[in-house]
Amino acid sequence: MGTQQYDALMGAARYPGDVLTLALGGVLSRSPIQGLDAQELGRLRDRYFPAAGGETARCFEQPGGSGGCPAFRDDEFTDIVQLLLDHRRDDSEGTRWLAHAIATACLENNHLWQDMGLPSREVLSELLRRYFGSLYAKNAKNMKWKRFFYKQLCDRAEVNMCKAPSCKICTDYAVCFGPEDGQASTGC
Repeated sequence: MGTQQYDALMGAARYPGDVLTLALGGVLSRSPIQGLDAQELGRLRDRYFPAAGGETARCFEQPGGSGGCPAFRDDEFTDIVQLLLDHRRDDSEGTRWLAHAIATACLENNHLWQDMGLPSREVLSELLRRYFGSLYAKNAKNMKWKRFFYKQLCDRAEVNMCKAPSCKICTDYAVCFGPEDGQASTGC
């Protein structure tokens, strides 16, 4: 799936300019959102992409289903979902679906905003500020989002993932805090 899939999906969107719709569509155009059952995927389609059909219908199949979608990869997915849900602004289905979409994109290899099909890191940051405000506020030094999420998970587990006692003296400072241009990353 790719640009054509994204364009078709956004053409089926109820509110194509809405940042939540952009994020959900960006993830769905690359892979199914992990951790949602068929009924939830159906409700998500009906709410955000009511005109989806044909090839775009594959975006709403469960992972590992008959549509040739990749099997669910558990890794730290559940922990990332829980981290996001612990900081959500409300208990709505849309916010929960967004948490699953973000966690799904975290399993990919580029910058998070790229893996979510968003136009920039700033759009991702605004989305996180709007839907997961207290988590957004914790990233006061503007660490790259995937690295920040994993650092939060390590902090919760009381595991030190960093090789230096402080960010200021770490040799990987640019990897964690550097600019996020359009270049592919190594999962940061």
